[in-house]
Amino acid sequence: MEYRYLGKSGLKVSALSFGSWVTFHEQIDEKTAYDCMKAAYDAGVNFFDNAEVYAEGNSEVMMGKVIKKSKWKRSDLVVSTKIFWGGAGPNNTGLSRKHIIEGTDASLKRMQMDYVDLIFCHRPDIHTPIEETVRAMNHVINQGKAFYWGTSEWSAEQITEAYQVARREHLIPPLMEQPEYNMFKRDKVEKEYLRLFEEIGLGTTIWSPLASGFLTGKYNKGIPKNSRVNLKNYEWLKNILLSESGKNKIEKVKKLEPLAKDLGVSLANLALAWCLKNENVSTVITGASNEKQVKENMKSLDVAEKLTDEVMNKIDAILDNKPELDYDFRG
Repeated sequence: MEYRYLGKSGLKVSALSFGSWVTFHEQIDEKTAYDCMKAAYDAGVNFFDNAEVYAEGNSEVMMGKVIKKSKWKRSDLVVSTKIFWGGAGPNNTGLSRKHIIEGTDASLKRMQMDYVDLIFCHRPDIHTPIEETVRAMNHVINQGKAFYWGTSEWSAEQITEAYQVARREHLIPPLMEQPEYNMFKRDKVEKEYLRLFEEIGLGTTIWSPLASGFLTGKYNKGIPKNSRVNLKNYEWLKNILLSESGKNKIEKVKKLEPLAKDLGVSLANLALAWCLKNENVSTVITGASNEKQVKENMKSLDVAEKLTDEVMNKIDAILDNKPELDYDFRG
């Protein structure tokens, strides 16, 4: 396993990590969750990602039980959760001081932990002043309930504002962002955040590296019966799949198949390795519904070595979506 610093922090995370979104409680039981996490841990994974909203909190419960059962040394793990959607009550959603503090306590209780290593603001909250959110996150860290905090799917402008508020008020700034990043979703990591990587040392824990399964090739011949798109509350994914944009993605995946075959790798490994090649990606959050998938995903580290500049250029030619950087008028 390769370990990378999380941005300019002193924290190291495994280049491949494991997340519970969709699968825990929704698709797999505690026994399978244990098998998946153990396979990941045995492969060197130290970062495990969760959120209060996943399976309405049941994902955190399941992950907490697995970690307790495994008897892994807590200091060997980097565990995260995300706060925003905590329930139906008027103050159970968003990034108010009240919900951040109460939501953190509730997450820790579900996970049977005294602290998480990372805590993320799951989305920006346009109804709460950023200073309120920054102060609340600073309080959570000062209480020893988290070590670092970050954001998820925030704009570069919002991250910058939070960082500047923290520095101005001598508080702890956000040091990491959790954006969606894959072959089809490139703009934030490859363009919008570029100055933040250099100016504040932003780290990234990227999610959906397989574009919700598109990049595994499993939708190339239709929708499998056991697909997540058939789950309750995932109708949005089916709509994407059946849209013109979805069909266009599938055609590009079909064009990637011969390239993966020439390299002797699976489409999924190719897609994960492609994400690993980006030096601004601290860790690639993988998911799996069985132990075999976990072990297969881990092979991506070796595949990354096969992605030469020539291969990366061929991939770009197929995708035809590389972000155009701002023109340098100074030449």
